[in-house]
Amino acid sequence: MQNLTINPQRLWDSLMDTAKIGGTEKGGICRLTLTDLDRQVRDWFRSQCEALGCTVAVDQVGNMFATRPGKRSDLSPIAIGSHLDTQPTGGKFDGVLGVLGGLEVMRTMHDLGYETNAPLMLVNWTNEEGSRFAPAMLGSGVYAGVFDRAFADSREDRQGVKFGDAIESIGYRGDAVPGSMKFGAMFELHIEQGPILEAERKMVGVVTGVQGMRWYEVELTGREAHTGSTPMNLRTNALLGTARIIERVDQIALEHSPSAVGTVGLVEVKPNSRNVIPGHVFFTVDFRHPDDAVLEVMEGKLMSAIPAIANEIGLEFSVKKVWDSPAVRFDPECISAVRKGTEKAGFLSRDMVSGAGHDAAYIARIAPTTMIFVPCEGGLSHNEAESTTLEECAAGAQVLLNAVLEYDQRFGQ
Repeated sequence: MQNLTINPQRLWDSLMDTAKIGGTEKGGICRLTLTDLDRQVRDWFRSQCEALGCTVAVDQVGNMFATRPGKRSDLSPIAIGSHLDTQPTGGKFDGVLGVLGGLEVMRTMHDLGYETNAPLMLVNWTNEEGSRFAPAMLGSGVYAGVFDRAFADSREDRQGVKFGDAIESIGYRGDAVPGSMKFGAMFELHIEQGPILEAERKMVGVVTGVQGMRWYEVELTGREAHTGSTPMNLRTNALLGTARIIERVDQIALEHSPSAVGTVGLVEVKPNSRNVIPGHVFFTVDFRHPDDAVLEVMEGKLMSAIPAIANEIGLEFSVKKVWDSPAVRFDPECISAVRKGTEKAGFLSRDMVSGAGHDAAYIARIAPTTMIFVPCEGGLSHNEAESTTLEECAAGAQVLLNAVLEYDQRFGQ
């Protein structure tokens, strides 16, 4: 197998250049899915792939597939995939490293005229973050048959804009039927989004699976009234109920620690006036655990707590589960390829389960899949201060290249 080496500076320059598309004053990125900024980075991605001779196709939910031919056209491509959308206060590396690391793999092969046995495919998945349209990983979920296109099109952001209208407005409603762009396996490079690799001074995380995740949307309705003239015992304060449920979410996660986590990350209060008792609150709950059975117990506790707290205050309530992503175990052959690729690159590694959700979790349902993690400073992610180094990004891209080549050898003649 030819010894191919990626260009670290070129990868870093691409990361910094694309970070300008939606760049924030604090050094992060706000590039929400299916906005004009998303269109701009998609256009850039398409042009870079086409410059390498790749054929770029787009499916009906905006997933982008750039294919580089291999020696054998009878084989399904080996895919490399992640996402280019970000959180409202996102960093430069979450998702983007996986796409641009894959682009660097393609560029390296192009520069040296290296031809794989199987074709290669670089994928940009739509709406991985779920920050604009819930649930997360929507594009890969439609591709994998977890959701249908009609469900995706019907999703609305908090301003009432539908996914279907948003994708039409930026011109990225493709012709390909979701799932029709077939590949035989997928590798996803990502920052860890946690502190373990940095703490243990390991350069690479060999990801063996993803923990289970459930998202809920809760609404509490009380009665708006004047803060100065309404006695405390005659109030139906929706925000008070929310505060008590937030505390209970934290308690439920602690009861199942250290593996469980629980978060209320989005809260909308109405009328949101300083001298009006809040009459309505919308908020979200996020539960995660590596064991689906434990998640079921946590959900049961939440479903008991919400009515008990609401009834005590006299609030009306509604709760809806909007996402249920079961725990995932990745493919042993793909994991082996990452281990061998890491050893060849000479990096220290450790096995780990992902605490965050990724497109690979859905793709694993339909194709052999695994992930590669590299450290991020302080484990910080979903934050404008998210940081990793040129060397760490380069290490991830090199292991990605090595793993793809290792996996491709199984198709050698």
